[in-house]
Amino acid sequence: MGTLAEEILSARLGRAVGAGETVVVPVDVVMSHDTTTALVAEGMDDLGRRVAHPERAVVVFDHITPAATVAAAQQQQRARDFVVRQGIPNLLTDGISHQVLPEHGMVAPGDVVIGADSHTVTLGAFGAFATGMGSTDVAVAYATGESWLRVPSTLAIRLEGQFPTAVHAKDLILEIVRRVGSDGARYQAVEYIGGAARTLSIADRMTLCNMAVEMGGKAGLFAADDLTLSWLQGRGSRPAAVVQADHPQYQRVEEFELDQLEPMVAISPRVDTGRPVRELAGLAVDQVFIGTCTNGRLQDFAIAAGVLAGHQVAVRTVAVPASREVYLTALQAGYIEILIRAGVAVESAGCGPCLGRHKGVLGPGERAVTTMSRNFRGRMGDPTSEIYLASPATAAATALLGRLADPREVL
Repeated sequence: MGTLAEEILSARLGRAVGAGETVVVPVDVVMSHDTTTALVAEGMDDLGRRVAHPERAVVVFDHITPAATVAAAQQQQRARDFVVRQGIPNLLTDGISHQVLPEHGMVAPGDVVIGADSHTVTLGAFGAFATGMGSTDVAVAYATGESWLRVPSTLAIRLEGQFPTAVHAKDLILEIVRRVGSDGARYQAVEYIGGAARTLSIADRMTLCNMAVEMGGKAGLFAADDLTLSWLQGRGSRPAAVVQADHPQYQRVEEFELDQLEPMVAISPRVDTGRPVRELAGLAVDQVFIGTCTNGRLQDFAIAAGVLAGHQVAVRTVAVPASREVYLTALQAGYIEILIRAGVAVESAGCGPCLGRHKGVLGPGERAVTTMSRNFRGRMGDPTSEIYLASPATAAATALLGRLADPREVL
């Protein structure tokens, strides 16, 4: 009997485990991307080992793609060489790893997923235990098919009620991080529970799990349900081992009423500085960015298009779909045309400006409102620039008015 994290790890090990226990657990999926695979390959060479289960290995090109510099191109050359040498059948180039893995059916409920990227926690939205690790640990997981970890205790986030108009999952997670703090869930599993948790879309769940790491979380998790299985249906994923928490003993429970929320913004350079947008409305902005593994999904593009339809943006605005599938579906739905006609630069699928190395780099002293997960100093370019985190609705309203704007002003 235990929390969702404990039950997933127990099921994978075939015995009951509890918080605080150190375990070596079989891994179902191991992932690295274009900026981490070269380091992983060096670790594999140092170990003198081959990938134990190539069919469980995935390399994704998403961070700097297409390559923007010679150095980035060389990194990708080394990654391709690693894929060929190790016989890895899965090299994905159609979007952000945390989006394309489930789209390709490579994640299933009950899985243990290890990725060389901190936002691997996003995949907990599918009822998996997913966590990011350093390149050396990922090299060991590639080489052995296993990974060691300490079973985390669990912070439960109980969600009740319904979102008000113009309030979305991003506003909720900014409020959660504000209350919990940037290290308030250090090495804990963040499990989302309650009546409202069961009504949230998969896109919403991915946003909430994605930013569990911004509280220091080891994992973010939603229990798999019919919505999860419906989303995965037809994607070729393995048979689901749906796991549920069983009389869990949470370390603590934080409760949030969705009805009480309003549009939020996190102030540069910390994620836990959330404040209502209305308190800062009117702040000058130089750029808006809509996308990333936090908010680059179809639902997010629909929200942005709903705000911008028939209008022109007042500041330079960049939008980057999280995957080719999102791009094509948004194109078919008309969202991409609406954004382009509004003056938005819509770029190819990937991480985009979130890396600060290409596609929308900020200059000295510039300020951006973005839907990404982090606003650390220098994240998008010059270290004197500022990044304010917000929902797609707030970002689109800001683009429309040319200043930080509460989306309720324009809806």
